[in-house]
Amino acid sequence: MQNEIPSQTLGQGQILLVTLIVKLAVIAVLATMLARFRLFRRILLTERRDWPERLIFAAGFGIPLTAGVAARLLLNYKAADLTLSGSFLTGLIAGPYSGALVGASVSIPAMLAGEWGALPFAVGCGFAGGGLREICPKAEIWKFTPFFFTRLLQSFWRQVRNVTLDWQLVLVAAPVALEFLRLTIAARFNSLDGSTVRLFALEPTTWWQNFLVPLVSVMAVAIPIKIWNSARIEHRLAEQEHLLMVARVDALANQINPHFLFNTLTSISSLIRSKPETARLLIVKLSALLRRLLRSQEHFVTLREELEAVDEYLDIERVRFGPTLVVDKQIDPTALDIIVPSMILQPLVENSIKHGLGRKLGEGRITLQAFRSGGLLVLEVRDNGVGLAHTRMEEESEGGIGLRNVNERLRVIYGAPYQLKLQSRPDEGTAARIEIPEIVTTDRATA
Repeated sequence: MQNEIPSQTLGQGQILLVTLIVKLAVIAVLATMLARFRLFRRILLTERRDWPERLIFAAGFGIPLTAGVAARLLLNYKAADLTLSGSFLTGLIAGPYSGALVGASVSIPAMLAGEWGALPFAVGCGFAGGGLREICPKAEIWKFTPFFFTRLLQSFWRQVRNVTLDWQLVLVAAPVALEFLRLTIAARFNSLDGSTVRLFALEPTTWWQNFLVPLVSVMAVAIPIKIWNSARIEHRLAEQEHLLMVARVDALANQINPHFLFNTLTSISSLIRSKPETARLLIVKLSALLRRLLRSQEHFVTLREELEAVDEYLDIERVRFGPTLVVDKQIDPTALDIIVPSMILQPLVENSIKHGLGRKLGEGRITLQAFRSGGLLVLEVRDNGVGLAHTRMEEESEGGIGLRNVNERLRVIYGAPYQLKLQSRPDEGTAARIEIPEIVTTDRATA
């Protein structure tokens, strides 16, 4: 004798509950996916949108909503039908005409299936959201959250006590009213056996279902607003961080130029009486270099341009030191088009000359090396000067304006792992090494 296993099926109330939960999940996934597109996020950032932006918003949101209505009709997947919340939300964010356009779009599959009430209802929801947007402060719209019920009583008493309109209550009441209107129309014109449907609506049968269905309609509006507002805040924080970085790079660049100018003028002043012709030539070289700096205001240049600026600085120093200053370049030709921060090498060369070669007797040699290694551009400035003791090297890297400036710029632009590395041995010389990510472009980079 074969035992029969009784089949277990969900009851009508359980099916409705699952449908409502999935409905919230669908609208949350859709809102999250749209927020990942840069163009869509940019549309959310401004409250004054032109027609192309409104159409893009309506298309980006309306096409998936229309597909959801089609899925409900073809697959009986009721959770995908977001006609009310989608149309109302579009009007609330993008304006009445965008809301009406989305409402007309989502009603097309329903109209083809004989649901004649879908078009006026969906378009009406779009205009209702758009009308509310016209009279409601925009900041109040973006404050609307799925947790509105936690402060609903407080908002109600504040409105009664101060005799003022609380817009959060209005934003809750509007979808609730539209949902009750849909339920009333569906109950009036849809047949009891479901053979004739003039306007689709979920059919609650108990008091808690009559409470839950409008609640989900409100949350289906509040959840996307919360997701999109978080995306707006994140985008603005990123913009502010970028502007802060630009301001810090500007400040560091403005700091290093006076430092370089002060050191060079000090060198010239020491030669005015003993070697006036040399001092005059230094002033001519300095003026040419300053004109170059004034012409170039970019924060980033190619390595080729940076080396040209270093050459102009070395021309000044060669006049001071004469043939005792030797410069050796070991530059990888494939690295010349890599983008580097402007004035990143000159402080390192200046530090080698001032602290390494300035007190050295005999020939002083500076070696400039640039090569690519594992996706990084390696820049190194070495000298055969007097070198620095360990404690003094730490003082130079932390206290010297030029080296501290270079280190700070690297950290601000590329992050904490990218820092200036110093190695020095007394009476043997000092090596300054920089490793930065390779960025090769034909366009001039900006901060």
